[in-house]
Amino acid sequence: MITDTHSHIYSEEFSNDRDEMMQRAFDMGVQRIFVPSIDSTYTQKMYEMEAQYPENVFLMMGLHPTYVKENYEDELTFVATELGRRKFHAIGEIGIDLFWDKSRLKEQQIAFRRQIQLAKQYKLPINIHCRDAFDEVFEILEEEKSEDLWGIFHCFTGNYEQALQAISCNMKLGIGGVVTFKNGKIDQFLHQIDIKNIVLETDAPYLAPIPYRGKRNESAYIVNVVQKLAQLYNLPETEIAAITTENSRQVFGI
Repeated sequence: MITDTHSHIYSEEFSNDRDEMMQRAFDMGVQRIFVPSIDSTYTQKMYEMEAQYPENVFLMMGLHPTYVKENYEDELTFVATELGRRKFHAIGEIGIDLFWDKSRLKEQQIAFRRQIQLAKQYKLPINIHCRDAFDEVFEILEEEKSEDLWGIFHCFTGNYEQALQAISCNMKLGIGGVVTFKNGKIDQFLHQIDIKNIVLETDAPYLAPIPYRGKRNESAYIVNVVQKLAQLYNLPETEIAAITTENSRQVFGI
């Protein structure tokens, strides 16, 4: 069994072949897919995917940092309302992104911290999005660090020291297609990180692994990440799948 801890299966990019895409994932052994939220406009599509695949699809709730706009207070109210209304498996994806827009850093910081508080309130893990913002994310994580805060550092692309810092904040590292890139760099030190701190993800439809780089990603392609980790850790692919799935169980509780 393989667990994809981060896949946007509701994306418009799967509109023409969503069911076939899901079947390809199942055929490759991907039995658990955790689905991050972006903002309220995608929520109904998430619920529909969960209803169609109740044994395989597990939802998160949160406001993505690049969707922190003028209405972010309304969006945070929506997040809080949904959390009080039904069950989710994590708060995410949340965090800070300074790649696309640096003008809303303050608002992103407020949203990140507010959603961390919701995670603690509901005893849920967090799923962190960080792009060009390691210092800003770690500043808040270090301030909020406690036994009741844990989760996944999604799409980890930092260096060895940042990996250790994320782990010290009770985060596991979400490893996806980037580990297969020649310029991805994380493959140079990842074997030094205890595999108990690693979970698998695709971030589909983004960041497809080699040999699909530049094309649409999907959950089935996570097997290419498994193959790469098997090389890095000198372990059988079946063991990589088993260990990382167990790690995901520790995070999500299921």
